[in-house]
Amino acid sequence: MIQAIIGLGNIGQKYAGTRHNLGFELLNALSYEWNVKPSPGKGNYFYAQHYIAGRAVTLVWPTTYMNNSGIAVKQVAETPELKPEEILVVYDDLSLPLGKIRIRTVGSSGGHHGIGSVIEYFETEAVPRMRLGMGPLPEGADQVNFVLSNFSEEEKEIADKMIGQAANAVLYSIEHGIEEAMTKYNNNPAPEE
Repeated sequence: MIQAIIGLGNIGQKYAGTRHNLGFELLNALSYEWNVKPSPGKGNYFYAQHYIAGRAVTLVWPTTYMNNSGIAVKQVAETPELKPEEILVVYDDLSLPLGKIRIRTVGSSGGHHGIGSVIEYFETEAVPRMRLGMGPLPEGADQVNFVLSNFSEEEKEIADKMIGQAANAVLYSIEHGIEEAMTKYNNNPAPEE
């Protein structure tokens, strides 16, 4: 059962609203919906807790920057001791079109340094994750500059709808399990523009 939702992103106003911060954007939406505010954790992260069906679910914003996300996940998982399957990691994915979400229980990093850092800490690829589409990379564009760029107004509308859908998928994952959430949400088309 999912006990913690880890959103991957980069801290600081400079990165707010960028494509690479979709994990943070989802946590911000959930914390707003659940009326909880993040507080500093006992490590390199902020956290907020909400009770669903009588059990605590923790939202976690690492403050290590994307490429070292595993440091914060390690700190969160140590107390109380959390197994990889009890954590859902949410992050952006360039290989998915903007608006699409994908939930998996296992998989490689796909070149994403944030989830790669988490996999390295747990020493297993069996870490549940939700990928939020922000691609494709425009032809000739620099990948680093693209992922750290802001959405256009038109793209922002699609991204906001995706965040809403992802928030529903997180709640469904908590209540019904990852496998059922995969069946329900992985085949959904991208929200209409």
